[in-house]
Amino acid sequence: MEAAQTLDKGEEAENKRKVPRDVEMDIEYLYEVVPQLSRVFRITDKIGEGTFSSVYLGEAQMTNGRREKFALKHLIPTSHPVRIAAELQCLTVAGGKENVMGVTYCFRKDHHVVIVMPYVEHQPFVDIVGMLSFEEVRLYIYQLLKALKHIHKFGIIHRDIKPTNFLYNRRGRKYALVDFGLAQGTPDTQIELLKELMGLCKTSRSVFGERNLNNVNAAKNPADKVEEHLLKPAKADDVIGRKFVSSKRRALPTRPAVTSQKPKAASLNPSLTCSCHMTDRICNICLSRKQQVAPRAGTPGFRAPEVLTKCPNQGTAIDVWSAGVILLSLLSGRYPFFKASDDLMALTQIMTIRGSRETIQAAKKFGKAIVCSRELPPLDLRILCETLRGVRPCGKDSLPAEFQATRHPAEIKQESTGPAKNQSSQSASQSPENTAAFQGTGWDSVPDDVYDLLDKLLDLNPATRVTAAAALQHPLFRDIGDQQEDAS
Repeated sequence: MEAAQTLDKGEEAENKRKVPRDVEMDIEYLYEVVPQLSRVFRITDKIGEGTFSSVYLGEAQMTNGRREKFALKHLIPTSHPVRIAAELQCLTVAGGKENVMGVTYCFRKDHHVVIVMPYVEHQPFVDIVGMLSFEEVRLYIYQLLKALKHIHKFGIIHRDIKPTNFLYNRRGRKYALVDFGLAQGTPDTQIELLKELMGLCKTSRSVFGERNLNNVNAAKNPADKVEEHLLKPAKADDVIGRKFVSSKRRALPTRPAVTSQKPKAASLNPSLTCSCHMTDRICNICLSRKQQVAPRAGTPGFRAPEVLTKCPNQGTAIDVWSAGVILLSLLSGRYPFFKASDDLMALTQIMTIRGSRETIQAAKKFGKAIVCSRELPPLDLRILCETLRGVRPCGKDSLPAEFQATRHPAEIKQESTGPAKNQSSQSASQSPENTAAFQGTGWDSVPDDVYDLLDKLLDLNPATRVTAAAALQHPLFRDIGDQQEDAS
């Protein structure tokens, strides 16, 4: 027993040496504000941090003598009580099954709340996105859609589907959908507290949660003061400041300017038509228009077109779009795929892939008008992904010029070494070395089914976008479905 205690102290000392001083201070602070944690857990590290919470790794001694790891999520003290309770209810009602994270314990001291969940060892998505075989990608997206089908059945809109919120243990093939801090309910949701939250969110507020940059006296704007008062306590719907996973991989380049606005009524007097389009100011006519109010919570790069255009009627389809963006990254080997400074630039980047005319037509279906400075043709998804991954040669006409500089590193490396003179016209993607690199991974024989599914997930119109339940029935997953039935 004494030896075991000595070993424990040695392990603790070793862990302390590995943990940075600032993390040690955060752990000490957590013990201080929620003292009951020290009686149950030995917190060893901070494993995640965002705008609304920090996540720590802790160990607990179980009754059978075995040590078990847990993830401890410390919510920021300014979170609205209903928001916290709604997240807990999502975890307890829908969690613990179908790849959805459950909850083990919850601790509270004054205004500090810590949610304790099972710890899922996982690899950072950015480290493995270019290493996965096609079969691993197929299983990954199947398990993600399985989790979405489950939460959507309860009327839960996650609103922040992204790789860092879908934990993946590659070795154990384990998956877990986490972080319901921004979750929203559908009109028929089974989560009672999400219904209550919907009532609170009906209070008038700014969609963007940003000051009017066109007003030189922005700080004195009464609307800004109301907006600050409503948004600061809860911090539930605005994630402008949310940390986004960075990467050395190049993001999608920018394209022509695009604007999003409400469709003009047929009876609008031509003399009152806005004249500030494509200028650096907003005219009085635009400022006097009724403010567009709609949820826009989520992470930049994963927001659906209906979120970017401030459509008030948003449903579970926004989660499906985000799953499509993840699949786009997996197939192309590019993460993050979209990265824009604001919503209109994000919409422009979507147009670069899906086409401007198609985006404009889809927006009309959900009551929005989009104006683009020039027409952008839709891209072939297979050609796009295979070229970026380096499977397909990058010819002059295969992709727009902006994509020529964002090819797969393997292709660029091959070109830099230079092929033999009698093979100067051969693409690096077709070289024996590069072809061999893809053999055994499945990337040299990707079926059309996966690009058909990608097209359905990235449907610009939320009304016709495939549901998670329907996507699981796609031919791409036919044999996986059979295996699931046999196992049950």
